[in-house]
Amino acid sequence: MASGVSGDDMADGGAAGFTAEATLAVLEEACATARLDPAGARLVRLGSNAVYDLAALRVIVRIAADPDALAEMERAVRVARWLAAESFPANRVVSNVAQPLVVGGRVVTFWESVQDAEEYASVAELADLLKRLHWLEEPESLGLPYFDPFAKVRASLRGLGVGVQPEDVKFLAEHADRLEKDYGRLDFVLPFGLIHGDANIGNILRDRSGQAVLIDLDGFALAPREWDLILTAIYYDRYGWHTREQYESFVHHYGFDLMNWPGYPVLADVRELMMTLWMGGKAAAEPRAAEEFVRRVEAIRTNGSRRDWGVF
Repeated sequence: MASGVSGDDMADGGAAGFTAEATLAVLEEACATARLDPAGARLVRLGSNAVYDLAALRVIVRIAADPDALAEMERAVRVARWLAAESFPANRVVSNVAQPLVVGGRVVTFWESVQDAEEYASVAELADLLKRLHWLEEPESLGLPYFDPFAKVRASLRGLGVGVQPEDVKFLAEHADRLEKDYGRLDFVLPFGLIHGDANIGNILRDRSGQAVLIDLDGFALAPREWDLILTAIYYDRYGWHTREQYESFVHHYGFDLMNWPGYPVLADVRELMMTLWMGGKAAAEPRAAEEFVRRVEAIRTNGSRRDWGVF
């Protein structure tokens, strides 16, 4: 993530034919079109995106594994340009390149590199940026979708296959049905509006000047703002990935403690289900992911401890 790569770009096997060799050919053609020199390109991640670092140019090239990602990436580029116009600290697209490009059936975008060596910012700075982001009034021209978590859940359930036991799929589908009913009864208290969509410590980096910068702009949507607070809360409360001090700092800087909201357990369960299904989608290609998926499903089934969940 050193150069502005999101936490969602971890290896997942990608779509069929989405290999280092195939994406390198796409990179070279895309760079030729953009008039950028790909010499010395380094593959940083191969997952939901192939992410290449053109260190000499301070440019990050992202190639989407999903061949149908054009509309999503067009929106991400619009979001990035709007945030730049608002002087909001976020990842910037390369300004002198027409994008996104479609090369070899793959969607390609070009981003300014954030840093040379990996350094995350703090959860307090994440809270500050989210509070500032949530005050912005997005223009209709961004074309942001309404966030529907259960559309994502259903798509992920359909994608489970090799490496996943049928009884686990059945259990998770029934669990999802129960949660969807509970979710429909939630009384959100924060204003509805613009969200980042994947707000967590992995998506806030410190740039070369030391400023905290929000990255991974693909998931911007319209939703209850509670969605941008849930990951930090469960990273502390359920998994122990944040300390109490860190979480209290996050709450202090944002000005709202999600864990005191009565709907917190349901929202936490929904987000946790999404995280588990994401892991299940990797089970066929990665033995570690398959083991982690089984561990997570068992914890959900038995209401067991989540403290041994691995970070991916």
